[in-house]
Amino acid sequence: MLTELHKRTIQAIVNVFETGKPAGDYANVTLIPGDAGHLTYGRSQAALASGNLWRLVENYCQAAAGGGAEDLRAYLLRLEARDFTLDQDARFRALLREAGSDGVMRRVQDEFFDRAYWEPALAAAQRLGISTALGTGVVYDSFIHGAWGRLRDATTARVGLPSGSAGTGTGEGEHEWVREYVALRRDWLANHPNPVLRRAVYRMDTFAALLVPGNWALALPVVAHGVVIDYAAVAGSSRTGPAAASLAAGGNAHEKEPGHDTSDFAQDHQALPRG
Repeated sequence: MLTELHKRTIQAIVNVFETGKPAGDYANVTLIPGDAGHLTYGRSQAALASGNLWRLVENYCQAAAGGGAEDLRAYLLRLEARDFTLDQDARFRALLREAGSDGVMRRVQDEFFDRAYWEPALAAAQRLGISTALGTGVVYDSFIHGAWGRLRDATTARVGLPSGSAGTGTGEGEHEWVREYVALRRDWLANHPNPVLRRAVYRMDTFAALLVPGNWALALPVVAHGVVIDYAAVAGSSRTGPAAASLAAGGNAHEKEPGHDTSDFAQDHQALPRG
């Protein structure tokens, strides 16, 4: 059963992929030449092209009053229309960055990304019979980054369903399926005609490195694209209150032995958002 600490660890890994920070960067505005998502924003990089940037900003405008929310409200129709001239709208980009420091925007982003990505990914993993933290993290990353269904089906065609490919009840079917999925997805990224996606192979390299020692529980610390995610980084996210306090009380039970990580990734993070 996944715990709150598992969820935060998974999201911290993907936050690093998206913005270079375990806690995410709520004010991050990114435009990568050649990225089909166009302008992307926030902790998990909601994209203009998908319509998720419009939905996120609309949620913020509904939750906040005055100031930046009113200024952003004027952009809702253009966002809904997926107006790609917003890519180069300096005022709009500045308003997004400013809103990222607003506690209301941070709360809205946490709720939005949970609803749009985390909950569907968790449900998809459970339907397949994936129950480990590492396996769920692989699924969640694909929901954020895209093309989950295509690679899921290709993997199942090769090794069968995670819940049925071993049939021993020991988790071996899930392990085989996740290893095959990570390998197939890395190959798909590495050979993609879009160079933006080819540069994203580090996402699968991170998961492949976690598979080597068999860290299915995502015991801390873990390394994601050269960034160490330890208990302090996970508990120090923007989400505070009783949940964070309970993590602090139980953190030692989830720590790895020192030196357990073997991954070594380049430090020059290149965010490759998929909203």
